[in-house]
Amino acid sequence: MTMTRTLAAAALALALSAGSSFAASDFVGQYKTTDTEGKPMQITLSDDGTATGQRADESLTGKWKEKKKNNAVVVRWQDGWITQITKSGDAYSKIAYKKGNADQAQKSNITKIE
Repeated sequence: MTMTRTLAAAALALALSAGSSFAASDFVGQYKTTDTEGKPMQITLSDDGTATGQRADESLTGKWKEKKKNNAVVVRWQDGWITQITKSGDAYSKIAYKKGNADQAQKSNITKIE
């Protein structure tokens, strides 16, 4: 019985580690930036496709998808805002706009911190 449990635990660990490597993205991590009003903001992109944001006393949630041909990710926040983070070499850039107003996108600096 102990041998069966040990084998089952090893198989589960292998399956979990293999699955996480397929979901890996260079964009997963935490970013420090500013919002469209220039106030400090932190964005976290998780490997399960969820995004969280923190600015002042406000927490944000959303979903993100990688756009490999653009070397970017698009975050769709629950409040209707959209953030695009683009990677160029080791540097990142960010634009944000309210859904339907892409022509009014505002660019700001962004730094990956983790």
